[in-house]
Amino acid sequence: MSKNLDPKCKQCRRAGEKLFLKGERCTTPKCAIVKRNFPPGMHGVKGKSRQSEYGLQLQEKQKVKREYGLLEKQFKLTFEKGKTQSGKAGENLFRLLETRFDNTVYRLGFASSRTQARQMVGHGHFNINGKKVNIPSYQVKIGDVITIKTGSKKSKLFAGLEEKLKKAQIPGWLNVDAKELTAKVLHKPNIEDIQTNFNVQMIVEFYSK
Repeated sequence: MSKNLDPKCKQCRRAGEKLFLKGERCTTPKCAIVKRNFPPGMHGVKGKSRQSEYGLQLQEKQKVKREYGLLEKQFKLTFEKGKTQSGKAGENLFRLLETRFDNTVYRLGFASSRTQARQMVGHGHFNINGKKVNIPSYQVKIGDVITIKTGSKKSKLFAGLEEKLKKAQIPGWLNVDAKELTAKVLHKPNIEDIQTNFNVQMIVEFYSK
């Protein structure tokens, strides 16, 4: 299972904004964007240089790739898959990224970051429709019911989860039962359902060159 091993705080600083790669830490004063809001490097703060259209598109693609925790090959394959589907390529890319199992677990509030969600999925803590699924890239579908394995509910990973879920902001395409610790996919995600911090059209233009 390939993953980006670059320091997470440096990835946020390179993007110039919070990508929420370290969960709750990103909402505290310890966040790297709060403490050192400039690109990483041995020479410290530098003036911003004017970027070309290609440079801006590349930066946008890199930002989204890092936010969802994918490597270049994985990300490009996801884009190519979205391009073959009916509809707009950018919206299809967004839906494919959002309906990854690891991202869904994160959106549900079961994990504090996508990195943690990916690890939890890989360790087999969840079932979909009663069957264990440990593939982070698995695409969830409308009607899928996601549950935490009975043996995993006692794990420290899920301590106090019921109270956290009651306060969590769950996107409209998902439904969570905080008491039973179960969730259901209601419909396909729409960009309007989630406040995204990226421009999918710029990514489409980058790969269309």
